[in-house]
Amino acid sequence: MTTSSSNTLPSDLQNNPLLTFGRGIASYSKVKPEHIAPAIEYLLKRAQEAVDVAVNSDTAPTWNALAEPLEDATEALGRSWGVISHLNSVADTPELRAAYGEMLPKVTAFFSSLGQNLDLYKKFKELSKAPVFEKLSPAQKKVIENSLRDFRLGGAELSDADKPRFAQIQDEQAILGKAFSDHVLDATDSFVHLITNKAELVGLPEDAITAAADTAAQKNLQGWAFTLHFPSYYPVMQYSENRALRRLMYEAYVTRASELAPQYANGKLEWDNTLNMLEQLRLRDEEARMLGFKNYAALSLAPKMANSVEEVDSFLTNFAQKAKPFALKDWQELSDFAKTKLGISDGLEPWDIAFASERLKQERYSFSENELKQYFPLPKALDGLFQVIQTLFGVKIEAADLPTWHTDVQSFSVKNTQGNIVAYFYLDPYARPGKRGGAWMDDARGRRILPNGEIQIPVAYLVCNFAPPVKVDGVLRQPTITHDDVITLFHESGHGLHHLLTQVSALGVSGINGVEWDAVELPSQFMENFCWEWEVLEKMTSHAETGKPLPRELFEKMLAAKNFQNGYMTLRQIVMSLTDWRLHSTFDAQSTESRAVLELSREIANQFNVISQPEISRWINTFSHIFAGGYAAGYYSYKWAEVLSADVYSAFEEAAKLTGSVLDEKTGARYRQEILEVGGSRPAAESFKAFRGREPSIDALLRHGGLAQQA
Repeated sequence: MTTSSSNTLPSDLQNNPLLTFGRGIASYSKVKPEHIAPAIEYLLKRAQEAVDVAVNSDTAPTWNALAEPLEDATEALGRSWGVISHLNSVADTPELRAAYGEMLPKVTAFFSSLGQNLDLYKKFKELSKAPVFEKLSPAQKKVIENSLRDFRLGGAELSDADKPRFAQIQDEQAILGKAFSDHVLDATDSFVHLITNKAELVGLPEDAITAAADTAAQKNLQGWAFTLHFPSYYPVMQYSENRALRRLMYEAYVTRASELAPQYANGKLEWDNTLNMLEQLRLRDEEARMLGFKNYAALSLAPKMANSVEEVDSFLTNFAQKAKPFALKDWQELSDFAKTKLGISDGLEPWDIAFASERLKQERYSFSENELKQYFPLPKALDGLFQVIQTLFGVKIEAADLPTWHTDVQSFSVKNTQGNIVAYFYLDPYARPGKRGGAWMDDARGRRILPNGEIQIPVAYLVCNFAPPVKVDGVLRQPTITHDDVITLFHESGHGLHHLLTQVSALGVSGINGVEWDAVELPSQFMENFCWEWEVLEKMTSHAETGKPLPRELFEKMLAAKNFQNGYMTLRQIVMSLTDWRLHSTFDAQSTESRAVLELSREIANQFNVISQPEISRWINTFSHIFAGGYAAGYYSYKWAEVLSADVYSAFEEAAKLTGSVLDEKTGARYRQEILEVGGSRPAAESFKAFRGREPSIDALLRHGGLAQQA
């Protein structure tokens, strides 16, 4: 276990912050690149020693002698490596990246060897068949069962001749995934478009203009600077009346990390992810076939809810068929509006879509996203989120003083009704250079029983990329976020709650650990629903200038616009899911055509979407979810879990008909008990049925999304 005391460490490691966690929490700001190799080498050595003890013939095949010591040593390694990986995502520097990259193959090789260790596999099989197995808790049994499955998937049953190649595949995939992510980050960070004539900014909201001026000042430039970080990029696409500017930004955005990227002018050919994707797909296909699966999609389903490749493909194609009529209607309305009201007579181009959509939305519902944004100062939105959590789940959230990695990062404690701290979490809210784009929740520390009998409480990272606050006349303006950002905040908090409120004490299945990948989005998407409830929004809004809450009239407009273009957006998500799925199920991974991945994405867009994929678009080259984020052959999970989450939320809607509030404490307590607290200790299908009392139905999702056919 990573020690909280330096007394047991070698003298040269006693001040290494990756080995001396105060309160079990890393001192992030003290971690330097030179700390990484010594700490990880030491932890790798200790972990290997634990493995050697575990496979020794004198070691009894019991939980206490076999599983727990091994978990202890590998968690210490995993936690310190998790700190490094986290910093690599949120505080990237060339030095940190190099130190991380140096140790990545060694860490990958260790965990690969662990999965292939036949002697260890045999020990776990002995435990599973021994009389003591029946005396284990359900969670401990699930850990052992999952471990046996993971040994098989990790290559433990491969021949000695095949194991080195299997390990090499894992190593190469880890290196390629890191490179993919690095390329996207570098391509995003490197682009800056400077405007010196304010007339070119026509249509942009004042806060977007102020942010651009602030970005320029930070870069020692005169004028207004725009980047490809989403808070800078998207307001241009949504509001700028300068069509040439929209086109310039769009083309830079969709060609990132490709052969068409602007960086080619600077000789940055190595940022092109085209061959990286093809090589990753080849390696995944080879891995699957070595393990006896027809393709990587089939391999990926081994630890998931879905039963077959065909079931997932059918789920997505049927969903596409339900959404397409609505998407066609959305597209026709937008095209007609652009022609008649915006004067775009030569046809909508990709760089026009967000702009035309925003104008149509304003005309139809008489409000703009920027108008709505002014009612969501981040501190007020956070208060509203915490009130929902506290009401439903019987906990209290308070500010904490944990060590952080950036001045913008906040930390919080979660307390139970007795006032005891049961969890901590971090919130890193703003976009900045050196920070990976998107939003995510990650496990900083899992809940478990320590060898001394104490409970190790969980810790989570909640990371977003909202527009940072800017200074106006030297005064820092209160940060406001869009309603979409509010949804993102609730989404990531749902993941966080799954991790933080677990009552399982076996690390392998506590919190999000061990949860089937296609069910892991259930708690996150469930939380999004509260962002559309008046009783929630009226208490979490306060106009940035007037302080007044969101008017009910504006809320009604917002609600009416909730499913605006949802057919089109749903189909877009399904196209992304199908692209991922077929890249891993029917794609010829041995193709020598460098553009083969791009061509498959085009083929699927042409078959299922209402508009063709633009010729210039290389969106697939930045599809980090599947090439760097763990969602390979798993992006469908968002739609799969959305069916579950909508159905779960319908239980709160049913309660509201009786109690008058969706924030029903009894239903919240049942949800916490049957979904959140059990984590991965039982199959997700069982948890769903324990809460709903039946199998899931797609009806609630279609109704929520406005995709149900009218009777």
